[in-house]
Amino acid sequence: MGTPGEAGQRDSIARVPARVGTWAAAPTAVPADKILTLTAQTVRQVVHTSVGGDLPRLTLSNEYGAEPVRIGAAGLAVRSGTGKSCDTVPGSGRPLTFDGATEVVIPPGATVTSDHVDMIVEAGSDLVISLYVPDRTVVGTVSPRSKQSNLIVGGDATEIDGPGTGKRVTRYLWITGLSVRTVRSAAAIAAIGDSITCGTETTDNTNHRWPDLLAARFRVERIPRGLLNVGLSGNRLLFGYEDRTGQAAEQASIGPAGLRRFERDVLGQPGVRYVVTLLGVNDLANNPLVTPAQLIAGHRELILRAKSAGLLVVGGTLLPFGTASAKYNNPANQIKRHTLNTWIRASGEYDAVVDFDAAVRDPAAPEQMQARYDSGDGLHPNDLGTAALATAVPLELFV
Repeated sequence: MGTPGEAGQRDSIARVPARVGTWAAAPTAVPADKILTLTAQTVRQVVHTSVGGDLPRLTLSNEYGAEPVRIGAAGLAVRSGTGKSCDTVPGSGRPLTFDGATEVVIPPGATVTSDHVDMIVEAGSDLVISLYVPDRTVVGTVSPRSKQSNLIVGGDATEIDGPGTGKRVTRYLWITGLSVRTVRSAAAIAAIGDSITCGTETTDNTNHRWPDLLAARFRVERIPRGLLNVGLSGNRLLFGYEDRTGQAAEQASIGPAGLRRFERDVLGQPGVRYVVTLLGVNDLANNPLVTPAQLIAGHRELILRAKSAGLLVVGGTLLPFGTASAKYNNPANQIKRHTLNTWIRASGEYDAVVDFDAAVRDPAAPEQMQARYDSGDGLHPNDLGTAALATAVPLELFV
């Protein structure tokens, strides 16, 4: 992973190609009732790239694991098929190595990054990452809501192209980032947020999260920008959970507070030059005592840390929730949302603003989302709603 200093470099002065993140996921611990144990099995995981390039490198995390994880073999290949397919294009697979070795042990609390692979990665393509664990292994670090059907099969399937049978999982296990070498004008945009950013109510296996759809807009315009979705369902700006798996709380999947994970999930990304924030609605829903002043102070800290690292920081307004459950939709929270959104729009403290609220609200009832954008819970956008969010982002902010 890039260091904060490297990640914050905004001047395209280098005479060599840039290394930029093309895919990312934010890790969390695993609650006790969702712990998965693998033995002599391979997990085949599908990731959707944003920017293209070559010489990909994979980052694996055991940040929340209480035991070492031994990866006996690993591979990267181009996916064949769509939807739930975890098959690969024959001949496209490449072994992953770590300091030249075909296996690696990830200590508890650590991350590792592979050597680069002699492979071209197409922008907007699907890749299959295969990880074989020969020993009995507790999966202690996951990204809990992948919105992609991944597959666990018996034995070492890192070099197998055809279909396999096994257990389906909709989490990402251990994988947290994929970077590529690309043109020196390229850069990454990190989208830090909650379930709205990670696409909770979008259709599985379609890549309809709003950062995915924004990445597609950049590709149409031939602007080389990596979109790194580090949204976590339930995530809050000011509060979170950081205990390791085995000691983690039932709500561990919401992850650390946005303030706590900002350095890891944003500043630590390879080639990051921009960040878009969409955080605060879960603070309102889960802490009736939280004040707009506290939320604004939290956003100010994110802004300060981003700008100190040389990033351009873009604030997203909170979406309307006027037909959501009373946990969200109550008079006090409506006032707080308006206060925070007014500050985001008018304070001038963010370098720029994306008005997600305006993109999806109902003109006839501005406290709620338009019905055509509503997944049905009054809070989360559906596929059409996330498309509206992606369309609301001015591409010129990032060029």
